Amino acid sequence: MRTKLQLLLFALLVVCLLVDVSAKQRRRNSKYHRRTTTTEASVQDEVMNMLEADEIAEEAAEDAEVTVEDGRNEVGSKRQSLLRMDPCMHKHCGAGRVCKTIDDETAECVCVEICDEEVDPRRKVCTNHNETFGSDCEVYQARCFCDTGDDRCRGPNYQHVHIEYYGECRQMPECREEDMADFPRRMRDWLFNIMRDLADRQELPSHYLKMQREAETNHTLRWTNAAIWKWCDLDGHPHDRAVSRHELFPIKAPLMALEHCIAPFLDFCDMNNDHKITLIEWGKCLQLDEEDLDDKCDELAEAKNSDQ
Repeated sequence: MRTKLQLLLFALLVVCLLVDVSAKQRRRNSKYHRRTTTTEASVQDEVMNMLEADEIAEEAAEDAEVTVEDGRNEVGSKRQSLLRMDPCMHKHCGAGRVCKTIDDETAECVCVEICDEEVDPRRKVCTNHNETFGSDCEVYQARCFCDTGDDRCRGPNYQHVHIEYYGECRQMPECREEDMADFPRRMRDWLFNIMRDLADRQELPSHYLKMQREAETNHTLRWTNAAIWKWCDLDGHPHDRAVSRHELFPIKAPLMALEHCIAPFLDFCDMNNDHKITLIEWGKCLQLDEEDLDDKCDELAEAKNSDQ
């Protein structure tokens, strides 16, 4: 009897333990389920927030692109408007003249009203009237006044006034016979040195650079290539296989104050006195053999155009 009672109590105890464990397990599962559900909900919310933020950012970027594009269009429209409104944008005026707008579609070149005052005496110029002007601008202005019939024209002779050389007018020393005899040699050396200096400073166009390199390696071409280079360089306005008096300006004006023989030398080069210097005349006054001279100007002009 006692044994049966003990077995019954033991069975009841086991049942109670099983019920308690089951209840704890259910509570644990319920807690875990709630925690998992909460975690999953938090992750989903975070992902949605990220996607929403990305969408907002994309919309903001699109709005910004539209704004920038609109801004560019606005700037472009303003630029086009300025081009349409300013007829001087593509109008070229010669020396001593500036562009003046007449209306929205019309512009004309007029004489410069006021030239900047130059304080450096080296900026002064001496004209063909042996008269010192404050600057080259004043010379071109005086010529423009006469060309346009302005009351400020100084006289009929000033319609053809031009710069003779840079610096104040002064009494030029006489070019002595011995100086003139040695001048062609010094002129040849000067031309070659200028050509070489331009090449060293990378300021010599490629179509002339080849000639300079030939002159460096071939002593026979040292002077002839330099002479051809300068003559072709001067023969440009217009390109007619002859260098006129006004085309000599870039070589004459800078040297007059330093080389008092340059003017009579260039006059001597014009052997037939037709106010033009051909390549043959140029070679003779530089004391170069005619057979060494090769008229390469057309070839060089084509190379120059292709470079541009």
